[in-house]
Amino acid sequence: MKKELVDRFITYVKVDTESDDSVSSTPSTPGQLVLANMLVDELIELGMEDVTINEFGYVMATLPANLEKDLPTIGFIAHLDTSEDFTGKNVQPQIIENYNGEDILLNSALGIVLSTNDFPELPSYKGHTLVTTDGTTLLGADDKAGIAEIMTAMAYLIQHPEIKHGPIRVAFTPDEETSKGPREFDVEAFGAQFAYTVDGGPLGELEWESFNAAEAKITIHGRNVHPGTAKNKLINSSKIAMELDRMLPVGEAPETTDGYEGFYHLITFEGSVELTTLEYLIRDFDRDKFTARKDFLTQSVRKLQEKYGEHCLQIDITDEYYNMKEKIAPVYEIVELAEQAMKNLDLKPDIKAIRGGTDGSVLSYMGLPTPNIFTGGENYHSKYEYTSVNNMVKATSVIIEIARLVAEKNK
Repeated sequence: MKKELVDRFITYVKVDTESDDSVSSTPSTPGQLVLANMLVDELIELGMEDVTINEFGYVMATLPANLEKDLPTIGFIAHLDTSEDFTGKNVQPQIIENYNGEDILLNSALGIVLSTNDFPELPSYKGHTLVTTDGTTLLGADDKAGIAEIMTAMAYLIQHPEIKHGPIRVAFTPDEETSKGPREFDVEAFGAQFAYTVDGGPLGELEWESFNAAEAKITIHGRNVHPGTAKNKLINSSKIAMELDRMLPVGEAPETTDGYEGFYHLITFEGSVELTTLEYLIRDFDRDKFTARKDFLTQSVRKLQEKYGEHCLQIDITDEYYNMKEKIAPVYEIVELAEQAMKNLDLKPDIKAIRGGTDGSVLSYMGLPTPNIFTGGENYHSKYEYTSVNNMVKATSVIIEIARLVAEKNK
């Protein structure tokens, strides 16, 4: 299983599937369709049935039940795209066998080091086979590790008919990183009663709570006048933007929060005297606090409108996804199922809230409750991204065990 899994993963990460949040169509980049069509061919070659790809790049397939009884259809989902936070073009993965627990030199020419000081979890992977970047791109374990694990699990189940299971649906989706992934997902066509995204991080992660998420776009118009004659005339939009940011609560940013704490995250600031645009991510686990955060930012803008003129500032807030806990709690047994699968494999489940979102955050509100399980990756969206092959094998085994348990529990 290990070689097959690694070969798949290396093949997938070499396809540039970086998504583009500025593009409204789906998929947002052509590379995602390239990988999607590769997966279609591979699924057919494996012997999967009902293999489809639609105009938006959503790939779906079925592994039929090998038992003659009525069992629930379960699903496994991973996403095709990688984040635009760091380039995914020309990924050159490096395989480190029997990692020694020390610093890893990713790129000698550029002096880029995966350091145990900066990433203190690294020594815990001593003895593992790691896949890293060459320091110039992200790796794409988010979420091509998940794709490789699902594909390898399906291949294993096909090769081992003695493992009894019900009907299994798999799907690979575009544009998860832009929060647009499930927009065109056909839940009815997928036909599963519940599913799991394979899009988590380190060993044992099992997540059924996510942020409530919104994006705020703020436009500030200034008035540029020659600085020599600017008194009482010039309005500096960049300074107004700085004033707005200072109005937000100190310490409520990603770099100063963890656990169940929410935040405001300034992700873009493009400005001049005449025109400045800001984009904020707004995140909170609690729905009331989430609403309060949006209201606070809106009221802050209104205060500045009163000071500088209503025409000077505009704000547009768009909800992206909601905490999937609200939809998964009534069917918590699907979380317990994944938890039991991990325990059966002598793994310790790490059940926690994900400080982010997955396709499942949206799919759960579309009628498909979808918790998230680990892939084995670390340091997503960066040149320091890596994955443990040992833990990827375990993630693959968890998928197989979930499928087996569904059949066993429905005897």
